[in-house]
Amino acid sequence: YLLAAQIFLLFIVGYYYIRRQLHQDFPLLPVDLLKIPIFSLSVCTSICSFTAQMLALVSLPFFLQNTLGRTEVATGPVATLFTAPLAGYLVERIHAGILGSIGMLIFATGLFLLTVLPAIPTDGAIIWRMIVCGIGFGLFQTPNNSTIMASAPIQRSGGASGMIGTARLLGQTLEATLVALLFSFAMHDKGTTVCLWAGAIFALIAAVVSCFRLSQQMPLKHTDRE
Repeated sequence: YLLAAQIFLLFIVGYYYIRRQLHQDFPLLPVDLLKIPIFSLSVCTSICSFTAQMLALVSLPFFLQNTLGRTEVATGPVATLFTAPLAGYLVERIHAGILGSIGMLIFATGLFLLTVLPAIPTDGAIIWRMIVCGIGFGLFQTPNNSTIMASAPIQRSGGASGMIGTARLLGQTLEATLVALLFSFAMHDKGTTVCLWAGAIFALIAAVVSCFRLSQQMPLKHTDRE
């Protein structure tokens, strides 16, 4: 009952907050920009992708440290670091809907591969799977953020940038709630696997939503408009 009451209160407060923001010339939460189809699709894709990413990042340490007795493995973020510049180059030549879908499919594949780790995996078996995840997320993130910024009017660039942060935090908040729920319902030693499966599903949803952007023309960069 307490959870249901909190969700009901969230919807009530959210409704009146969004309604107020719609009447602001420069709203703190630029919900009016969501009327731009490619902008709203990119934001939805971002929310799903960050939910998938954080489901893995939060649940994996429990498995690596408690079950396998290992320290944190940072190879995934490193792979993202090297892939992001390549994605920035490709976004000038390939539609972001294609790049985003490919990136999320690779990311979902990496998460699936982590769910089928051997009972006693080697460090190499863990690392190369996390590299796959990092490559996929890096291939997605740069084109997606670039599309969000470019699809908003020049004078609303600040609001568009804020929406990127809002999408990230919303995905991370949803992820934290999901991890807690999944760990509470799953068996202790299966919690990480369930979370990885959930992350793979969210990544696939992000890939599908990203495909919807193919019906939209890619926006010009602000520098090109000027």
